[in-house]
Amino acid sequence: MYKLIAVDVDGTLLDSNKNLTTETINAIHQAVEKGLIFTICTGRPIQGVEPLIEKIGLDLPFITYNGAMIVMGKSREILFEVKMSNEDVKVVVELGQKYGTTTIIWVDNKLYVQQLTQQAYDYGEMSKTKPLLIKDLNELINKGVTKVLWYDQVETIAKFQNEVGPFLNKTINYHISQPFLLEFVDIKASKAKSLARLGGYFGIKQEEIIAIGDGYNDLSMIEYAGLGVAMANAEEAIKNRADYVTLSNDKNGVAHVIYRFVLANTPEPSCNKR
Repeated sequence: MYKLIAVDVDGTLLDSNKNLTTETINAIHQAVEKGLIFTICTGRPIQGVEPLIEKIGLDLPFITYNGAMIVMGKSREILFEVKMSNEDVKVVVELGQKYGTTTIIWVDNKLYVQQLTQQAYDYGEMSKTKPLLIKDLNELINKGVTKVLWYDQVETIAKFQNEVGPFLNKTINYHISQPFLLEFVDIKASKAKSLARLGGYFGIKQEEIIAIGDGYNDLSMIEYAGLGVAMANAEEAIKNRADYVTLSNDKNGVAHVIYRFVLANTPEPSCNKR
């Protein structure tokens, strides 16, 4: 019996229009009423998923910053947090400066940039957080950095991902979360590691966990979970490493998993099969 389900946001929980459908919300509520722990697992900060908190209407645990922080959605209670070392932050920031890319630093759920460029404002809009200008970089880093990311053109980010490895410390975990974002966190932070911590917090075993995603930053949790699920809209490489491939995000693929593996005796609404 599955007791915990972790779900990615973009391309997974939300459809192509960034909507959370009524069908999926209903499935989540039915599963939670049955005792399931439902968690959203995202690269976003908690304020970046506030609309989801309101729509779902439950105080769910959220794995944010790609695993660097676990926080309760409504109460904002932090269950776990891991920050980057000062040295690792400086390495990533200095490398970003050499590449001439937009570098963004997250500290205490606040967004800091070295220049208030259009890209900084665009990212602030996406994350529902106003970008703040860095006054003293060393002072900011000493406060404890949750995540650093680079924001650039899709082709440029792909190039960076292939090049940066030799220049980074082994204590840095990095990955593309969106085609235009390359993110850096501590090596102890990943969706899989935070999912394991959340399972431990609730006394849930690995084999009792379902993880659903569509991107490469979801692979760690898909491979960790007792049932790893890829969306139909995921790339073939991700589908090949999953235990099960569900419907696409435009066909309520998350709801389909809930009805099939959690609410086995509940008929799945026909709207999930359109």
